Amino acid sequence: MNIDRIEFIAWMERIMDRFDILNEQVNNIQKNRNNIDGEELLDNQDLLQMLKISNRSLQRYRSSGKLPYYTISGKIYYKLSDVHQFIRDSFNAPCH
Repeated sequence: MNIDRIEFIAWMERIMDRFDILNEQVNNIQKNRNNIDGEELLDNQDLLQMLKISNRSLQRYRSSGKLPYYTISGKIYYKLSDVHQFIRDSFNAPCH
């Protein structure tokens, strides 16, 4: 079966359009997956990378109550607004 160049390009454009649609759907699923009440949730890995801290430091912040967290199906999550507040409180802490 021979197809000419114009037909090939038309097929490729349709395929690329479908990839764009699929990409948009995957992005929407990922955004909604990590949201609760419209607020983004972060897991331990997200926070470790964001704050550039050790796992032990993160555990210490949770244990001391400085950083609120939520357990969903055995996994720990943090609300983005709580993380922002934690960062603000850390910067505003007086030096001794």
